[in-house]
Order: sequence, then structure tokens, then C-alpha cells
Amino acid sequence: MSKIGKKPIVVPSEVKVEIDKSQVKVSTSKGSLSSPILRGIKVEEVDGEIRVTRTKNDSKTRSYHGLVRSLIENNITGITQGYKKTLKLVGTGYRAKKKGQGLELAVGYSHQVEFMPLQGVMIDLEGEDTIHVSGVDKQAVGQVAANIRAIKPPEPYQGKGIRYEDEIVKIKPGKAAVEK
Repeated sequence: MSKIGKKPIVVPSEVKVEIDKSQVKVSTSKGSLSSPILRGIKVEEVDGEIRVTRTKNDSKTRSYHGLVRSLIENNITGITQGYKKTLKLVGTGYRAKKKGQGLELAVGYSHQVEFMPLQGVMIDLEGEDTIHVSGVDKQAVGQVAANIRAIKPPEPYQGKGIRYEDEIVKIKPGKAAVEK
């Protein structure tokens, strides 16, 4: 049995869970999220806990077991606490400013780069060089953060670019001068 899949998910009291044949819907006053129930997986709520079991024992069903449980747990965590990623702009003259719901980035190009987030994802700025991406959907928050980082990924020679707050960029040595 899957190590992750066999763990029960504790449902907080403010969270309402609806289990259909094909999906699990999790909702609170903040909003709602849903996860699919894949073939061969059975989801049931017992005594304030969600238990995920499998009906078959083939390799595909075994791989879905932990996945379905993780998706449901991520939805519950997102609805109750939310997810947040922080990005840093590193480089001389690199800055960001809010423009409506999105961002306007100056990251070394000849023009300003405008970025609009996915629906349900919030972008906040701290100063001009720190971007906070937050929301209830873990996948959407991660995707928006990755899309912002892809505008100008950190380069390995000077370290300039947009990076995650905890990301470590290994700086390569440049070409050494040759003496004659």
C-alpha cells in the first residue's frame, strides 16, 4: 500500500467536503476547490477524516493512490491556509510595480514587461524588488511564480534575474586572462 495514500486526511471543522463519483469538492467561506477521483480509487469520509483506498492493485492504480490523496490534502490546506511563493529581482535597475491586477517589470530589456496572473492568484509587492504570489490553489500559485521567473531567469555569471526567495544561484567564473 502507498505510504502517502494510506494516511488519513484530517478535515478541519470549517471545511465542507462533498464526495461525488468523479470528484471531491472542498469548500469554505473563502471559496471552493475540487479534485478528480481517478479510476480504481475510492474516497470516503469517516469521523471527520477522509480515507483514500484503491479498488484494484495494478500499477496504474497504485500510482494514482498517493496522487489523489495529495491533491485532496493540498486543496484542504489551500482553502484553510493558502499558498505563497516569494520572488526576488536581482540586478541593477531591476524593479517591479503594480499595474491593475498585474505587474509591470523592468528587468534589463529595452521595454517594460507586463504580466497578468491567472484568476484567483494575488500578486503583492514589497518594495520594488520583492514579489509575493499567493492564492488557494497550489498549482496555480506555482505556475504564476514560474511564469514570472521565466521572464528573466537568473543567469550564472553575475546572478542577475528573477529568482525564488530561497533559490541559490551558483556563479560561474568568467574567462581568465591569459598571460604571455
